Amino acid sequence: MSALKVTQVKSKIGSDKTQLDTLRSLGLRRIGHTVEVKDNPQTRGMLHRVRHLIQVNDD
Repeated sequence: MSALKVTQVKSKIGSDKTQLDTLRSLGLRRIGHTVEVKDNPQTRGMLHRVRHLIQVNDD
């Protein structure tokens, strides 16, 4: 299974609780922080929920 590199590019200030929980579940802590996550339907749904705060790169 492939992996995706996810980088937080915008602040989480002003986001609602579900978006904050999603960022935390992805492992993102601050602007510029990059994590590698598995590419599966559950992760894709999480990325879709916070798509305005992140940038996704395929590897």
